[in-house]
Amino acid sequence: QLQLSESGGGLVQPGGSLRLSCSASRMTATMAWYRQAPGKQRELVATFTTTPNINYSDSVKGRFTISRDDNEKKIYLEMKSLKPEDTAVYYCYARSGLRTFWGQGTQVTVSP
Repeated sequence: QLQLSESGGGLVQPGGSLRLSCSASRMTATMAWYRQAPGKQRELVATFTTTPNINYSDSVKGRFTISRDDNEKKIYLEMKSLKPEDTAVYYCYARSGLRTFWGQGTQVTVSP
């Protein structure tokens, strides 16, 4: 089993910044941030892969940075130059073999 818990969401003005954290009961090679806006499908934001490599969605490239601290068992999402279209529930994700795990999500709202 693997537990994930996100924190750091909130209300921010356009152009602002937020840092999301995800605490994990254990770390895996493939961990990621996803988001889901109201009425839309959940989408990948940024991910670590087993290559190893880091991939970002085109919509956040250059503005968001994913990082990890395996000693602290955390991954982070640094978000800058936030836009209203970044408003969503952000989820932490991990894959271990064929099993996938999700956190409960943290709300990010970008609004004047």
